[in-house]
Amino acid sequence: MLTTGHYFHIIGNMETKAVVQAFGALAQESRLGIYRLLVAAGPHGMAAGTIAEKLDLPSATLSFHLKELSRAGLVRSRQEGRFVIYSANFDTMVGLVSFLTENCCGGKSCVPECQPALTAKRRKVA
Repeated sequence: MLTTGHYFHIIGNMETKAVVQAFGALAQESRLGIYRLLVAAGPHGMAAGTIAEKLDLPSATLSFHLKELSRAGLVRSRQEGRFVIYSANFDTMVGLVSFLTENCCGGKSCVPECQPALTAKRRKVA
């Protein structure tokens, strides 16, 4: 699992491999769709059956993709009664964004153009 505190202070071989594995897991249309759906669902997550229904994926296909996302540390699962609930691992997501932006602006305080698009959208609304 990727975390900002452990993986991104010193970027070594294993850490880079974990980042590549996470991005590799997301580099497939169905898995990216699953991950985005789980991010939108928030920490509460979503039952596997609901994911399959919303994305029109067969159960076996969904299981394969969820296994790949889990292996990359991007999703978590928990049992709730007879349902398996999946949720996005937000720590990993933050770790990946931190990895990508670690040397933004050469380590200097970022100018508005370098800040994430979400921040820019918030500025426009305000």
